[in-house]
Amino acid sequence: MKRIALLTQYYPPETGAPQNRLHSLARFLQSRGFSVEVVTALPNYPKNKIFEGYRAKFSVKEDIDGISVHRCWIFVTGRTGIVVRLLNYFSFTITSLFKLLQLPRTDWILCESPPLFLGMTAVVAARIKGSKLIFNVSDLWPESAEKLGIVTNKFLLRAAYKLEAWIYRNAYLVSGQTKGIVRSISSRFPEKKVVWVPNGIDQNFLHAEHQRRDWRMELGFSPADFVLLYAGIIGHAQGLEVLLNASARLSDASIKFLIVGDGPEKHRLEQLVNERGLRNVHFVPNLERKWIPSLIQACDAYVVPLRKLDLFKGAIPSKLFEPLALSKPILLGVDGEARELFIEEGKCGLYFEPENDADLARKIITLRNNPDLTERLGVQGRAYITENFDRAGIYERFLESFR
Repeated sequence: MKRIALLTQYYPPETGAPQNRLHSLARFLQSRGFSVEVVTALPNYPKNKIFEGYRAKFSVKEDIDGISVHRCWIFVTGRTGIVVRLLNYFSFTITSLFKLLQLPRTDWILCESPPLFLGMTAVVAARIKGSKLIFNVSDLWPESAEKLGIVTNKFLLRAAYKLEAWIYRNAYLVSGQTKGIVRSISSRFPEKKVVWVPNGIDQNFLHAEHQRRDWRMELGFSPADFVLLYAGIIGHAQGLEVLLNASARLSDASIKFLIVGDGPEKHRLEQLVNERGLRNVHFVPNLERKWIPSLIQACDAYVVPLRKLDLFKGAIPSKLFEPLALSKPILLGVDGEARELFIEEGKCGLYFEPENDADLARKIITLRNNPDLTERLGVQGRAYITENFDRAGIYERFLESFR
């Protein structure tokens, strides 16, 4: 039996797109005869606080859906800043290395990035254990950190770019979540085999009976309200201020904006909502995974924004798959690859220019005033991702690329 170790800082019970995707991949590999073991951190994302039940522990071993999950200590604090963030990343690179070395020899080590620094652990462990390294890139770092202004120190950036190159050159195979990521890596490292492994949706999610709550009643929305949902990390890259500005432009009190999740920008956005008296913008803390489907079903459309940067023209936000699977149209504020696939080809929703709140407000009114269009876009979206982004098919092709 072939053995594979999945190395990632983020994994369930944390919620989020990488967590869901990686757990889905682990289950798929196990179903194809691999012995899969996950090495990950004590759960703490996105609040930077160790989850109840895992506190005051250095390591934890548990079983999730028949998969062995080894959890390692990670430095976590509520403070922010580059030094704190680096301590968070590097603490896990060290503890995860010791854990990997304790495990039986594996044929493959599959490492998820970001964080980029985890690639150091993967390269060292692969060399010591004689494993082949697959390095999966879901976001280009340090390029994203530089262009978003998260990291401005020139010395750190130069060191990070050198580290990135070293990891790619030591990987047996590199995979990227979007075609833009694949093109970027392939152009800089033409000698390296790079494959596209997009996100997708599980067929069992499409047909499952999800746990339900009456979200409209709980949140005080009426059946006549037109509810726009954003659920995910509330961070710098998302540019969620566009939702606040669009709300300020709309005089229709029945149009509601629901922002669900946590992240570094949440407090600032909540302050802006209070200062501007935006009564139609509502915040809900991060939710358990089991409640997300019924939350999506309670909304009328799903907003997927990113900041207006050339960097994001190659991005496909993972959060758009589940709304489309549940037949909800998207309002997509992402240009480039995502627009080409989900708006122009798939006809899954309407596009608005990133960070352009006037354009977003116009597209909201279009959906609000055309319920037949809203329904048709949702139906088309479900059909499109069912045909083109089924995870089982994606993972089969991925498996062939490293077999």
